[in-house]
Amino acid sequence: QVRLVESGGGLVQPGGSLSLPCTASEISLNDYAVGWFRQAPGKEREGISCISSNAGLTEYADSVKGRFTISRDTAKKVVYLQMNRLKPEDTDVYFCAAKLWGSTCPRGGMTYWGTGTPVTVSS
Repeated sequence: QVRLVESGGGLVQPGGSLSLPCTASEISLNDYAVGWFRQAPGKEREGISCISSNAGLTEYADSVKGRFTISRDTAKKVVYLQMNRLKPEDTDVYFCAAKLWGSTCPRGGMTYWGTGTPVTVSS
């Protein structure tokens, strides 16, 4: 059974940084487009970043552009979300998701999802 696992969440002060790795069992993330999403209870899920399967394309939501960076370590088959200059409004549960796709980022319909890792930005 395919499982995606996020980690690296926690409590951080405003202006701080966190790195969230996304790993998978039974599949190689190197073959998949991977997206990061976030959602708080009672709020809609927000897609915040995506990396294409060949890492040739990365996309970011305006809310995180310039502060977050998505990347791959193909040797380790891990996708990272580096989050810098964190703000209280970044407090959410962060999910990674994967889909077999071409050299672009898919517009929804992700196939596999993780269970999320919570991020709290507070002083």
